[in-house]
Amino acid sequence: MTSPARLVPCVSCGGLFLDVSGPTHPYLESSPGCAAACGEVFACHYEDMPFYGDVYPLANDAYAVQHPGGQSRQAIQSVGIHLVRLCLVLEYDLPPERANDAALAAARRKHEFFWLERPTDMGAITVADFQGITGEKHKALLRAWAGSAWEAWASHHATVRSWLPAGWSGAT
Repeated sequence: MTSPARLVPCVSCGGLFLDVSGPTHPYLESSPGCAAACGEVFACHYEDMPFYGDVYPLANDAYAVQHPGGQSRQAIQSVGIHLVRLCLVLEYDLPPERANDAALAAARRKHEFFWLERPTDMGAITVADFQGITGEKHKALLRAWAGSAWEAWASHHATVRSWLPAGWSGAT
């Protein structure tokens, strides 16, 4: 007789995942079950890039900012760039390719980024919510996830805006 699957909260985002062993990201903090679920969502996007291409960067950004890791320079810069891109997409309505170009420009100043105290609540939506969700519902949930993750960092929005690329006007 097999025992029922046990769900455990991710150490960072709080989502509930199967209690499994396995790899995690080198500097983003997560449980193995959460990392595996993230891999499944990313695989879904890569398998149908023509359909998910307009939103898949948001998954990368939302996941990264919900799993900020420690105070290493790499983790600080990663979270900073992902927050910048979320800001550009969600507040300035930039399409992903323009937001990515602007985030790359901001990355030239990533040595100026500093540790932001992580939120106590990482947002109501996590990668756990994507199980079995596909198509337009998946895309809508992904947009909501990005918004939820961005709002979790609301106390740092002014700082993130200050990290936007030099000369950034917000004009689209």
